[in-house]
Amino acid sequence: MKITQKDRVLQYIKDFGSITSLDAFKDLGNTRLSASIFLLRHVDLIDIKSINETFKNRYGDKVSYARYYLAGSEFEKQLEK
Repeated sequence: MKITQKDRVLQYIKDFGSITSLDAFKDLGNTRLSASIFLLRHVDLIDIKSINETFKNRYGDKVSYARYYLAGSEFEKQLEK
């Protein structure tokens, strides 16, 4: 059975604690992270949470993106501190 993109995304989150769209593109070749997260949440019923982060790009513009992680994970516990 072939491993799907959503399965790779879930494994990535388990291995590294969280994932962003840049991580998904660079490490998994996944250009549609939000679609994979949607399937994990609504089809596989996995409790995935997100936080919004911002940084400045090379032009000094403020850019926002989502970081996804598993509810109850070590990553979430670190956020609560």
